[in-house]
Amino acid sequence: MARLTKSNLPQFAVDIFQNEYLADGAREVNAIVTVTATGGGTSAQVGSFSDGPDAAVVIMVDCSGSMDYPAAKIHAAREATAAAIDAVRDGVAFAVIAGTHEAKEVYPGSGQLAVSHAGSREEAKQSLRRLTPGGGTAIGTWLSKADQLFLSRRDISIRHGILLTDGRNEHEKPADLQRTLDRVQGHFTADCRGVGTDWEVPELARIASALLGTADIVADPAHLADDFRAMMENAMGKEVADVALRVWTPANASVKFVKQVAPAVEDLTGRRKESGPRAGDYPTGSWGDESRDYHVCIEVPSAAVGSEMLAGRISLVVPQPDGSTEVLSQGLVKAVWTDDLAASTKISPQVAHYTGQAELAGTIQEGMDAHRRGDVDVATSKLGRAVQLAQASGNEDTFKLLAKVVDVIDAKEGTVRFRKDVSKEDSMTLETRSTKTVRVKK
Repeated sequence: MARLTKSNLPQFAVDIFQNEYLADGAREVNAIVTVTATGGGTSAQVGSFSDGPDAAVVIMVDCSGSMDYPAAKIHAAREATAAAIDAVRDGVAFAVIAGTHEAKEVYPGSGQLAVSHAGSREEAKQSLRRLTPGGGTAIGTWLSKADQLFLSRRDISIRHGILLTDGRNEHEKPADLQRTLDRVQGHFTADCRGVGTDWEVPELARIASALLGTADIVADPAHLADDFRAMMENAMGKEVADVALRVWTPANASVKFVKQVAPAVEDLTGRRKESGPRAGDYPTGSWGDESRDYHVCIEVPSAAVGSEMLAGRISLVVPQPDGSTEVLSQGLVKAVWTDDLAASTKISPQVAHYTGQAELAGTIQEGMDAHRRGDVDVATSKLGRAVQLAQASGNEDTFKLLAKVVDVIDAKEGTVRFRKDVSKEDSMTLETRSTKTVRVKK
């Protein structure tokens, strides 16, 4: 693997937003960590390393029997895969898998990854005629096959999958899928898409979450090509993989939670890996030119008024070929105890905003769960609160999605009524996109 140094990595910046003042006896310190990556030279060098490509992508296409009903789905899947192949940059390693109750390599078919150039991309597109419907659905087998292909090139650091399905994972036990996710987690990232409305949102969201990717609905197969092209272009913009958020805390302090809160809510708390005395790493996946926000909550021992302490050190780290890690940027989280009521009760605007965004995402998911169970009263109450939060935070996109599921009577008070004619597409779209957030207003 080519060595990643500060000269060819994007430049990372860490900004900490918090109210460092705590009331007498308070123990919880909250901070929003904004990580921004800009520039970098890795993308321009991909394909020119002497030891081969440093990025790989595997496209997993559902070819179960249901993809033929209607036939427009499989036709659209072929077109979308062709569009994605066209967007693969020269020098990037790639492969295509047909997924049913088993996984078959469609291209290149040798148990290896092909290297992208004009000829191989054309060969790959010609091979797509072998994407024919028939059989069941066992997504774990698709992920295992992708993992095998990625592992065939251990010199490649940036590994990304694109997964398309149109149905439920009916030919595999949930526990088997979870074991596969546990095994491949950290090996590659993946964006997941559900076409039509016969798949399950929680199932696809669980897969995307485990693989640090996105999940979304493409209700109309005609829109698949544009979506696949955009996903591949985004994947091609990644310049560095396996970046981790390292949180160090002093003695007697501990991390309560770490969550990504923008561009979408993702709880990373349970994915901590110890990285030294009182330090743990939380995975953030691959990065290009982009910015993300994280909410870090640290519990510290209480101290007397006037006391000050360093509550945490937040670092961005990336692994090196020799097993060491390189620190890309870092920031400090502080705690100061005061008896000034105005200072200690002031909530950081960033913390307040993202606390509301996380509540918004959770409330929508709870409401849709209740609706599936047939508990309309709870569903209405939860989505009413979601409407209230969406309006208060300026999350217009989520507000519009909510308005397709409930009639908004009073947004400020959260008074709503469930629509009687809600389409399955609108319900699934709301649930799938519920974790998307808006950034705090400057």
